Amino acid sequence: MKTSTYKLGFDIGGTFTDFILLNDRTGQIYTYKLLTTPSNPAIAVINGIKYLLSNHNIDPEDIKHTTHATTLITNAFIERKGSKTGLICTQGFSDIIEIGKEMRYDIYDLLMKLPEPLVERQYRHELDERITADGKIYKKINTNDVETLIGIIKKDKIDSLAICFLHSYKNNKHESIVKKLIKKHLPNIKLSVSYEVSPEIREYERMSTTICNAYVQPLVSNYLDKLKIELKRLKITNELYLMLSSGGLTDIETAIEFPINLVESGPAAGVLASIYYGNQINEKNILSFDMGGTTAKMGLIKEGKPTVADNFEIGRVHRFKKGSGLLVKIPTIELIEIGAGGGSIAHVDELGLLKVGPESAGADPGPACYDKGNLEPTVTDANVVLGYINPDNLLGGRVKLDKILSEKVINNKISSRLKMSTLEGALGIYKIVNEAMISATRVHIAERGSDPRKLMLIAFGGAGPLHAHALAGALKMKGFICPARAGVASTIGFLNAPVSYDYFSTFISLLNINNFSKIQKEFDIMKDKGMKTLLRSNENKKNIKFITQADMRHKGQGHEILVDLPERYLIDKDINKLKSIFYKNYETVYGFSHKELDIEITKLRLKAVGNNPKLNLVETESINEQINKTREIYLGSNKSVTANIYKRNNLIINEQYGGPAIIEEIDSTVVIPELCSFSKDKNNNIIAKFNEK
Repeated sequence: MKTSTYKLGFDIGGTFTDFILLNDRTGQIYTYKLLTTPSNPAIAVINGIKYLLSNHNIDPEDIKHTTHATTLITNAFIERKGSKTGLICTQGFSDIIEIGKEMRYDIYDLLMKLPEPLVERQYRHELDERITADGKIYKKINTNDVETLIGIIKKDKIDSLAICFLHSYKNNKHESIVKKLIKKHLPNIKLSVSYEVSPEIREYERMSTTICNAYVQPLVSNYLDKLKIELKRLKITNELYLMLSSGGLTDIETAIEFPINLVESGPAAGVLASIYYGNQINEKNILSFDMGGTTAKMGLIKEGKPTVADNFEIGRVHRFKKGSGLLVKIPTIELIEIGAGGGSIAHVDELGLLKVGPESAGADPGPACYDKGNLEPTVTDANVVLGYINPDNLLGGRVKLDKILSEKVINNKISSRLKMSTLEGALGIYKIVNEAMISATRVHIAERGSDPRKLMLIAFGGAGPLHAHALAGALKMKGFICPARAGVASTIGFLNAPVSYDYFSTFISLLNINNFSKIQKEFDIMKDKGMKTLLRSNENKKNIKFITQADMRHKGQGHEILVDLPERYLIDKDINKLKSIFYKNYETVYGFSHKELDIEITKLRLKAVGNNPKLNLVETESINEQINKTREIYLGSNKSVTANIYKRNNLIINEQYGGPAIIEEIDSTVVIPELCSFSKDKNNNIIAKFNEK
């Protein structure tokens, strides 16, 4: 008989750490969820793995594939807990990280606050060298100057160093010389070199990305080394993969070298999970909605593909103001993220207005109803008071909630100040957090040229199914889906993600047939790199694919449009097709195109992708089923309605049910409003649609 092997995935969130185990032979899955341990995230990881292995009698040596996503990197930037970082750059350019793009995110705020540079001024060093925009050496680097600088860096006791010279994406010779000398004299220092981290045009973006990578490199290296040791103690010795912000997986060596690519790893997994669930019901146009304990993330999926951006802001001074953070050039599944989660704290501001978030109670102490010392009302407390959450059912009863405490903090902090009832205060919290998500989502969809009426909402995360109906209803979407095990659904993205790597090449040239051979030469170089890296990850050469794209613009413009290229070599007749795709994409964004203007290529992109996993999941875990009953809940008013309470596993497949209703399972709760019908499909997904009035 064939021995079962398992795939393990775990995601460390701001409030909860989620786990999934997949039996490769049978398709059976096992999931688990527990509170994150912020002081040492590895504690929750090890405890969760131990529980899964012992509870299901699984030999740790049978785990052959482990995938991990973490908020460690994001938190390091937010909390400024990275390493002591230095910078070596071209003479006269050390202040680029403060000058930035000379854009003001709030033009009317004379006291506008900008993010503090990650490298203090005394640790920024300049070298008198220069490479021109065409890659020619204008002034050679003096190795004696480099060695003098090494002595200074040694005295400064720098942990990590970023090297970024002007135009090094075109010619990396000077960066290579400095890198070699530093590795020789300071072998213990972590190095981030711009031509390796971000070999792209635009010096501010390249320098910022390289510095950010350097800032977290020692932290990530230490964390992953320790995690590997802990996993080894559990006899889990297989390759550890990390989730990339772009939706792929990378090996631990690459993750340590380029940790900046992991900054949005957890949210990216959620979008991949939405694609998986969308395929189950044949829905290709989706809004992915992941609401956990700390944040809500929304991502648009078109024709079964996520929208991908090539830049991201981290550590924003004003969380929801674009331009107030540190800009990094990394491929990222495009998401809008707002401070709306179960732990989001509600308060009355100085104007007497009810506000929710972005501050969160997190995992420690958590919402007031956790009874761990928090005296501030949260969204979870509101959901408990409104009757949506069964206080005895969170995580299958492992976490007991105190409804009286929820009522007390809402009354003390909200209702008494606004002269309303406790129930009205809870409804206010619920409505305001919903409106924040609705407004942000509406803008996100519109900016990408989509119509919400043609989208299906897929809601997951511990809090997502509690609020899904409000989002889908307000935006007049087709309906909403709450998958099985919604509370840990993002971990499905780990199992659905192939090993992949992204490569870029700055290539500024007009789009014409004469440049096709040069384009192919650049792609061949990147393909060779990708092939070597994937083979190192034990991918079968026959299964490796390459996805090629190019950034294009009208000549003279400052922003680009992404265009898909054929997988094969470009031929002459492709020119008209590429122009047509560019014009179409341009019109989607701007509403028109300039077909009389020349088209210019600025960057070539290549994604090397390994074998795409095929999933055939089977639900195995069950709740101690109870007889279906009713409960009084409040939907949009202070007048209660009687809702049927169902256990997901008790629902009959393809049977039509009506609202109001509550559907409970071990890690999430679905709220079904009035004038809404729902059913459970063969995959245990709840599919809800709004009835015609």
